[in-house]
Amino acid sequence: MTDFLKKEDKFTYAEAGEGRPIIVLHGLMGALSNFNETFNFFSKRGYKVLIPELPLYTLPILKTNVKNLASFLHDFIEYKQLKDVILLGNSLGGHIALYYTKHYSQDIAALVLTGSSGLYENSMGNNYPRRGDKDFVRRKTQEVFYDQSIATEELVDQVYDVINDRNTLVKTLAIAKSAVRHNMANDLPNMQQPSCIIWGKNDTVTPPEVANDFHRLLPDSDLFWIDKCGHAAMMEHPEEFNQILEKWFNQRNL
Repeated sequence: MTDFLKKEDKFTYAEAGEGRPIIVLHGLMGALSNFNETFNFFSKRGYKVLIPELPLYTLPILKTNVKNLASFLHDFIEYKQLKDVILLGNSLGGHIALYYTKHYSQDIAALVLTGSSGLYENSMGNNYPRRGDKDFVRRKTQEVFYDQSIATEELVDQVYDVINDRNTLVKTLAIAKSAVRHNMANDLPNMQQPSCIIWGKNDTVTPPEVANDFHRLLPDSDLFWIDKCGHAAMMEHPEEFNQILEKWFNQRNL
C-alpha cells in the first residue's frame, strides 16, 4: 500500500481507483495495511478507495475524541471534494463513520460497519493498559482474532509501542473514554442511508449482540455473518468480506 500513499496539506492517505468514493476508516490500534485486500479489490472494480491516516496521536489532548476525528474526516472530504461517499469503518473507524453521518448526512451514500464501536465494546480489560508487560499485550492482541496466528509479532510490537509511549497511551485512553461518552443508540434510527453490517461470529471485542443491535436500530440495514472470525473480518477473511460487500453494493446499486 505504500506505493499509493500521498501527503497533501495536513493529510496522509492511500488512494487508488476511479469511481464512487469509498473512504475506509481504521480503528484505534489499526493501520492502513489492515485493509490491504479490500483496498486492492475495490479500487479495481469501479471505486475510488481512500484510506486517510487518522490523527489519533497528533491532536491536542483536549481535542482527542470522536467529535474531532469526525471533524478531521469532514476536512478530508471537503479537501478531496468528494460527494456521495461510502464510509467503511472498523471498530473506532465505524464509530467515527456513524458520528460523521449524524452531522453530515448529506455527504454519505451508504455505511459499511464491521466490528464497529458506538454501542458497546469490551476494552482490554480492567488492567488495561499494562506498560512494559508484553505478554499481556500479546494475549490481548490475539483475542482480537479467532485465528490467533494473525497476531504476528510485528502486530504485537505495534500495539506494545503505542501503550508504552506516554503520549500515545494518554491519547489512546482519551479516545476510548470519548467513544463511551458518544453512544450512538439514540441517533441510529435517524440514519436513513443503506447500511451493510459485516460481523465476525466470534468477535469478543464487539460481540454478536452488538451487530444485532446495530441491525435493529439502523432503519435500512442488512446484516451478514462471517464464521470463525473475530473483530477484524477484513483481515481474517478478506475474500469473503469483499465478496459479501461487492454483492451488497450490486444489490443496492452503489
